[in-house]
Amino acid sequence: MNASLFPDAAIAASLLDATHTTHAMPLVLTPRAPLDPAHDARAWVHTHREALEAALLRHGAVLFRDFGLADPAAFEAFAETISPGLYGEYGDLPKKEGGRNTYRSTPYPEKQMILFHNESAHQPHWPRRQFFFCEQPSPVGGATPIVDCRAMLRVLPEALVEAFERRQIMYVRTFTRGLDVPWREFFHTDDRREVETRCEAAGVQYEWLANDELQTRTVCPAVIAHPRTGERAFFNQVQLHHVSCLDEDVRLDLLEFAGAKRMPRQAYFGDGGEIGDEAIAAIGAAYERCAVRFAWRKGDAIMLDNMLVAHARDPFSGPRKIVVAMSELVARADVLAATV
Repeated sequence: MNASLFPDAAIAASLLDATHTTHAMPLVLTPRAPLDPAHDARAWVHTHREALEAALLRHGAVLFRDFGLADPAAFEAFAETISPGLYGEYGDLPKKEGGRNTYRSTPYPEKQMILFHNESAHQPHWPRRQFFFCEQPSPVGGATPIVDCRAMLRVLPEALVEAFERRQIMYVRTFTRGLDVPWREFFHTDDRREVETRCEAAGVQYEWLANDELQTRTVCPAVIAHPRTGERAFFNQVQLHHVSCLDEDVRLDLLEFAGAKRMPRQAYFGDGGEIGDEAIAAIGAAYERCAVRFAWRKGDAIMLDNMLVAHARDPFSGPRKIVVAMSELVARADVLAATV
């Protein structure tokens, strides 16, 4: 990254290099002089918006450190300045208290890792940009590992990449009471017919089950071409959906409680074929081989290109508060049309 693009920020591009990433990731920016949290960070963004977009497309992730972001409100204003029109209707995360278009991070057991994924890759729309803000770092663990999904295609076995690119992925989700967010909350409606209409418009198969539960099946790409650069990237949520990625005791309990056909989440190839456990193991090994980790500091904010970079969450202990924002929704149909 040319330092002249950011003459008033110190660039630590080599600080967190990933072994298999062509460009250092994330690009780490720190101001050369302290910023006034009430004004200067947003003014700085106005001046450097084009350079930030170029940096994001090159590196996939930009970490802002010491930008005077004192609280979630300042972060939301900062993210809104970078990418106006933050998305405020996301059903998979709880809203952040006091925020308009920000969310709390996924409420998931602290001792377990949230595996690598691209946000909403299983949905009809997903955000191109995703922001994370560290309101309070945990004293132990709690990193947000990131992976360059372009690098994943270089690391994964060629035959496996070809299979996923050709056959795609089918995500099966069962909105089971007590195991997943209720379908009413996810779809923001009590009207079954509205849910059906939206599913049909998005090309999602659906089936109403007993106990007022819903199952959906969605075929999505596993490898996409980025709409701005044309670069290919391993873009999906196979780790979050495939049953083999669950801890063994959790998997066995769920199979006993729900049965193989009604697991909260499962992933198959798009033609309905099984994705073997060995394939999932190879994907997990590749993610870890490409992963970059950094220790959160209070006030840090990171911007990801969700179509180039996957993220995860490491286990932690103690208090941890990470705020999330998203913007620039991309339609799956548009990406598929451009890829063909």
